[in-house]
Amino acid sequence: MPAAQPNGSWASSPGVRASMRSNRGRDTGPELALRRAVHALGLRYRVNTRPLKQVRRTADLVFTKAKVAVFLDGCFWHGCPEHHTVAVTNSEFWATKVETNRRRDRDTDQRLHDAGWTVVRVWEHDDPHTSAKQVESVVRARAVGPRPGGT
Repeated sequence: MPAAQPNGSWASSPGVRASMRSNRGRDTGPELALRRAVHALGLRYRVNTRPLKQVRRTADLVFTKAKVAVFLDGCFWHGCPEHHTVAVTNSEFWATKVETNRRRDRDTDQRLHDAGWTVVRVWEHDDPHTSAKQVESVVRARAVGPRPGGT
């Protein structure tokens, strides 16, 4: 973590601090658009829930019966290959932060896979209706298909 600035904050300026504090952790515009599109397809889900109670990782949409976890990844925070921008200030800190997020995403995907879940990851820039159809396809296939150890 970078050293604290003279104002006692990790942020490089008061403007940066205000901007970062205003970033929402949930109920973002892209999340709401995806949820509306998935709901319009007749699917019901849990929001911002841990698929695996023992692991402190929350998915944006969770379909518990089908065991499908949907993550909507932000382009900056998760290093989108198309839209990720390199921070000018504190670039080393932000590069490390994004790489840590990516490692955690891979670890989360593996843990869920090992527990019999299917993970769907979409980018915040993806069309919500296209993403919703992708989610619907996976959920409906998992809902009717056989599951390991189940009937």
